Amino acid sequence: MTESLVLTDPAPPRRPRIPRLLRQAAFRRYWSAQAVSLFGDQITVLAVPLLAVLAFGAGPAEMGYLTAASLLPNLFFSLPAGAWVDRRPRRRQVMIVADIGRAVLLLAVPLLWWVDALNLPLLCVVAFLVGILSVFFEVAHTSLFAALVRRPDYVDANSLINGSRAMSHVAGPSIGGVLVQVLTAPFALFSGVFTYLTSAVFLARTTVTEHPVQSGPGRGMAAGVRYVGRSAVLRATLLGTTTLNLFSYMFAALFVLYVTTELGVSAGLLGLIIGAGAVGGLLGAAVTGAISRRIGIGPAVLLGFVAFPAPMVLVPLATGPQPLVLALLFAAEFVAALGVMILDIAVGSVQIAATPVAMLAVVSGFRRTVNYGIRPIGAVLGGTLGAAIGVRPALWIASLGALLGVLWVVFSPLRTMRTLPEN
Repeated sequence: MTESLVLTDPAPPRRPRIPRLLRQAAFRRYWSAQAVSLFGDQITVLAVPLLAVLAFGAGPAEMGYLTAASLLPNLFFSLPAGAWVDRRPRRRQVMIVADIGRAVLLLAVPLLWWVDALNLPLLCVVAFLVGILSVFFEVAHTSLFAALVRRPDYVDANSLINGSRAMSHVAGPSIGGVLVQVLTAPFALFSGVFTYLTSAVFLARTTVTEHPVQSGPGRGMAAGVRYVGRSAVLRATLLGTTTLNLFSYMFAALFVLYVTTELGVSAGLLGLIIGAGAVGGLLGAAVTGAISRRIGIGPAVLLGFVAFPAPMVLVPLATGPQPLVLALLFAAEFVAALGVMILDIAVGSVQIAATPVAMLAVVSGFRRTVNYGIRPIGAVLGGTLGAAIGVRPALWIASLGALLGVLWVVFSPLRTMRTLPEN
């Protein structure tokens, strides 16, 4: 008697859940360095102001000085830092030095506190110096990104990086708040020291062949500015994002005031609403790659320019019973965060692709100068407009004005661009 053998096809192997780029050791270490550095930023952003308030009784004016000290380096150092980094053959080392420098500066805060030598002016100096090193870290990372990531993978790589950025905004402040509660604000900064040192270790273990420096005429700050001015793609994205930032910071200056005083939303509910935005950002990071492949990179940029500001109109529109008001606010935060993630990933990929490798840092520095420079202007305009005509009408102007940013892109080559541009 013979037995019949039934042959069945083997089960198909499971597809690995880890993204392909994270299976590459060099990119995984670079991404890990970015992720822990971003967590360090979020902890610092919370712990330093809390230290100023709780330890020194800082008032509105003092908090303004502290905030300005941390932001001014973006305005004054981004462009020269970018030009300097482009002339360095090892940009990865610039990032490592920036991480170690930030760790040392943060370590000085609890030590000075311990010996009773810390004061508010010294804290402002630390915030200013940390801000300078953060500028060098950020402008250098663009060049390292281009050395590590193949051009077809720009969108997927930016999605992973921006996903970790969104996650840091979700978990960073919460972890920072717990650490401040448990350790007190000065000693909570030890966690920031740890994250920056961990980032430096990951970067030191990243093996990468960096692009050689191209010297000679046509390099430096002025060349970077001229290149952006001549590039239709870079010019459109810079003008579009600058317009969007102007109006969105007008909006941001009034949002908390309007929601808490005129809509009667409690601080706890406001925290949940902002948390919904962080979740929307995570979703945006997850879907942007598929969206850009489906509709093209240029239309994805256009989508981001609309999806980010359009939900803002729900805030001045929010009236009626509190459940309806809360629903509109949750929707506004969630969809706007999803939209800004689509915008950041798509625009970031286009800008890197459209820039020569030898000018990535200086062009990044120029963009950073303009975009960070417009933010305080927007905030001041928002406050002035709110005082002059009322908070709600000012929010209508800010939310509708933010949509004007898309016009710079509609009338540019990006409107029909399916794939990343050439530089």
